[in-house]
Amino acid sequence: MFIFKARKKDLTTGLSTSYNWFLLESISLVGDSDQSILTEEVPIDSKFAIVFEGIANHQLKDEKAFLGLSLLVTDAKGMSISKEADLFASSTDGYSSEDASVLRATFTVGSPMEAGQTYHCKVLVFDKNKAEFEIVSE
Repeated sequence: MFIFKARKKDLTTGLSTSYNWFLLESISLVGDSDQSILTEEVPIDSKFAIVFEGIANHQLKDEKAFLGLSLLVTDAKGMSISKEADLFASSTDGYSSEDASVLRATFTVGSPMEAGQTYHCKVLVFDKNKAEFEIVSE
């Protein structure tokens, strides 16, 4: 049996991504205006996103992909600041392969976060039809 696993790391931003079974063309870290972020720091009262492009190899059911997307933000002590188990939980119709090929996980940097502190952001993309199909970025 062939198991597909891969890992990518951006040495400039520290963004590390691993993925199992999915195929993935690119991962980028962008700010409010879709400009590339080239540092590990983002300003308070802003937004940034991890963008996954070219996601393929979904396990389709009735020609639809059923994906989940979870977000977790923790502080330097590992305490949860924000947690979303599945932002697509209410989606029962699934997505076409084309629509499911690009996902964007957006984080808002604001209260209760404080300027000058370190926070850890984690994104999990998973296939609801095959639990072992996942992408993890942090």
